[in-house]
Amino acid sequence: MITIKNKDSIEKMSRAGSLLLEVFDAIKPIIKPGISTEAIDTFIEDELKKRDLVSKCKGYHGYRHVSCISVNDVVVHGVPSPNTLLKNGDLVKVDICVSWNGYCADMARPYVVGVVSDATKKFIAVAQQALDRGIEKARAGNHLTDISAAIQKEVESNGYGVVRDFAGHGIGKQMHEDPEILNYGKPGKGPILRPGMTFAIEPMITFGKYDVFITDDGWTVKTSDKSLAMHVEDTVLITDSDPVILTRRTIE
Repeated sequence: MITIKNKDSIEKMSRAGSLLLEVFDAIKPIIKPGISTEAIDTFIEDELKKRDLVSKCKGYHGYRHVSCISVNDVVVHGVPSPNTLLKNGDLVKVDICVSWNGYCADMARPYVVGVVSDATKKFIAVAQQALDRGIEKARAGNHLTDISAAIQKEVESNGYGVVRDFAGHGIGKQMHEDPEILNYGKPGKGPILRPGMTFAIEPMITFGKYDVFITDDGWTVKTSDKSLAMHVEDTVLITDSDPVILTRRTIE
């Protein structure tokens, strides 16, 4: 069942999103060659504590970190490690889900280390465009798969792959709620969207084929052909008019 959030719930989710955005701003200066993904996760944990944010990742099915940090061919769920050191040209995706006063916000952003190729820059831009196209369809009266189809069209029209094995989701009191939000599919299917629904929309795309596998650690998801992967995510509220992105700043 898809829960409809009341005004109080939405205000708490909005606050969670705005505070989480501050954390992502703080991360950017430390993304440099030589830093470990474990050190980044430790930094993030400190930033969450400063803002009274509770990690929804740490402890989830035994996961021991407050973030997932996925480098290059890692799609999602990269486990922070002292042995994974960033180097020039790396594409780093950071994914964090938190709660504030019992309500969640979920967000993922890419960072580049030093100089990256024009091809990588375009790849990053297309993932962001796909997310934006999906969010544009997150409107009352549309069907759930209108979001999915818009994402797939943007990605595949640019020659990239759409990961099939993982998806976005509803969000609220829990990190993962109904419904599952695929990044591919035909439009006009699934539930009708209603004001008060809140979704974590998160395109996961590949530079090559869309096939992925989970490594022996039970978490890390990599592309099967070792191609570059991208992941970006926002928490979105369905309203009576335009969708509201709770994990972005409002442009005045």
